Amino acid sequence: MARANALRYPIIAVNDAETKWDFDNVYGTGQSSIDGIIRSTSVLLAGKTFVIAGYGHCGRGLAMRASGMGCNVIVTEIDPIPALKARLDGFRVMPMDKAALEGDIFITATGMKDVIVGRHFEAMKDGAIVCNTGHYDCELKIDDLEQIKRSKREIRPNTEEYVLPNGRRILVLAQGRLVNLAGAEGHPSEVMDMSFANQFLSMIRLAKEGHTMEHTVYDIPEAQDQEIAALKLATMGSALDVLTPEQIKYRDDYAAGT
Repeated sequence: MARANALRYPIIAVNDAETKWDFDNVYGTGQSSIDGIIRSTSVLLAGKTFVIAGYGHCGRGLAMRASGMGCNVIVTEIDPIPALKARLDGFRVMPMDKAALEGDIFITATGMKDVIVGRHFEAMKDGAIVCNTGHYDCELKIDDLEQIKRSKREIRPNTEEYVLPNGRRILVLAQGRLVNLAGAEGHPSEVMDMSFANQFLSMIRLAKEGHTMEHTVYDIPEAQDQEIAALKLATMGSALDVLTPEQIKYRDDYAAGT
């Protein structure tokens, strides 16, 4: 909207703050999405092949938690850089067309629509669990599944069983909506507090300076990120080292070192 000159007021991009996306998105989404899957299905994760579409902050958090609970994690991606990160983090990387044949549990975390579509549903194992933690309810193309189903019924709260013409069953959680919100309670407050702090400080800034700010998108100041992280560490009983004057001089001397 900013590039199209469509903004009518200034925007502060809280989601782009390090104290938001490196914590809320990674640790919050990772834990709460697993929570939603378990609440909806009571499935044993250990030994399952867990397919994650997207290896951004949310996908990375999911992979961390699923792997820690004994899953064999597969990542699908469209971008070679996060795909390479996933591979070097120890996870298999492949297209969704191939992953659909192997997965026991599927979760999308891409922010894009139509990530899992009809041909993927048709290729899945009997009993495959499918859910979304990325973007609205459009990452799973449920309309395709509705068109090919033989029957559908709710077998548990937030779990619908679709039976395909070949008799295989696909379990869709939370009707394709965000499984960590519709199937659980969202992120723990211990990680959301930093996101809310950024939002609150941004509202104060807008109240004080908004009338002089341009109608564009502003980043969170680095000093604010640093302050929130330091305060969070203090609440957890942790402390930091402090550079000595000699270290500061060394850091700032471009002629020092190699």
